[in-house]
Amino acid sequence: MKFLNTPEDVIANLEKYKNKINVIVGISSFNNSKTISNVVEKSAIGMKDYFDSKGLIINSDGGSSDGTRDRFTQTDTFDVPKVGFEYRGIPGKGSAMRSIMEIAHFLNAKVVVFLDADLKSVEPWWLERLAKPILNGKADYVAPYYTRHKYDGTITNQVCFPMTSILYGKKVRQPIGGDFGVGLKMIKLFLEKPEDVWNKDVAKFGIDIWMTTNSIAHGGRVLQSALGAKVHDVKDPAKHLGPMFEQVVGTLFELMIEFKDVWFNVERVEEVEIYGEIPKTTLEEVKVDVENMRRKASEMVRSEMANLSYLPRNLVDSVIESGKLELEGWVRILFDSSVEYKRRRDKSVVRNLIPFYFARVADFVEKTERISNDEAEKIIQDQLEEFLKMKDYLKKRWSG
Repeated sequence: MKFLNTPEDVIANLEKYKNKINVIVGISSFNNSKTISNVVEKSAIGMKDYFDSKGLIINSDGGSSDGTRDRFTQTDTFDVPKVGFEYRGIPGKGSAMRSIMEIAHFLNAKVVVFLDADLKSVEPWWLERLAKPILNGKADYVAPYYTRHKYDGTITNQVCFPMTSILYGKKVRQPIGGDFGVGLKMIKLFLEKPEDVWNKDVAKFGIDIWMTTNSIAHGGRVLQSALGAKVHDVKDPAKHLGPMFEQVVGTLFELMIEFKDVWFNVERVEEVEIYGEIPKTTLEEVKVDVENMRRKASEMVRSEMANLSYLPRNLVDSVIESGKLELEGWVRILFDSSVEYKRRRDKSVVRNLIPFYFARVADFVEKTERISNDEAEKIIQDQLEEFLKMKDYLKKRWSG
């Protein structure tokens, strides 16, 4: 196996752990000095409580300038060994995670638990929830099942959850959740993919949707684990999520091309088992600047009018006028954009989707601002019906 992202000296220093490690906790980081110690400490406790300290904690860092790596090194992990380094290659979460998978493959570790470095709500028992189903032979890939505020995870709620569900037939609620359990079988599959795959958006924020989709499409046993609330550094969609949206949705569209023969034959959506009891949690409030989203949606669509001929004119005009987009129109625009991307393989098609995403989120926020998180969750779940109802339309457009 070729080590694309792991420095040679790191591999050499880990030789002593070969065939002796069951569980690896992998933490990818970039300027997370305020939160990484909590993640490391909780990981060490979880490793000690559930796995007899027979594990390794890895920090793969993207060149932090705020002392993140020092905080990692200084955090006490008891008798659980740890290693931190700066990965090689394209800057991004995917490159960091690949370096951790390279080490897991080299050491023949049975499972990697990936944890985001900005987590505030992580608990030691998360390790058990994400690793045990794989160690017990019940799963190859474990996705997180969080309780989240209705306005946290808008790319998940409006794009990745419905698209993954109706395309591949598995109702994985958090396909880009950030915290996963990945077995050695899937790690080997991921690392066997052509090297050029890792030179694209998969090296960045595209990694989560890529891993989840590949696990399902290749017939891996996928499970969800109840982790309670995910409290992390929440971002306002209109201010911070543009690059992430482009990388995630661009990867999703690329996977639609690669796995066309899989999703064309999927006609229904199956529930995916949730491992563990769902904890009762109190959620932090998430505020969204709706007026800013509506204004940006309208202005951005107006400025790109000449490049949107592949989208229905009535929907384009409606967003310019109102800055909002109802569900049926959003599904149509999302499907039409995926078809246009297949035709051109041009990232500008994904960028052109961003203002429509803003408009969709603005509409959702306005319609749910006076209802509870549970009631909003039911609306998010019910949206699958509209996506599934229009799948024949997508297939006809995709086939030309």
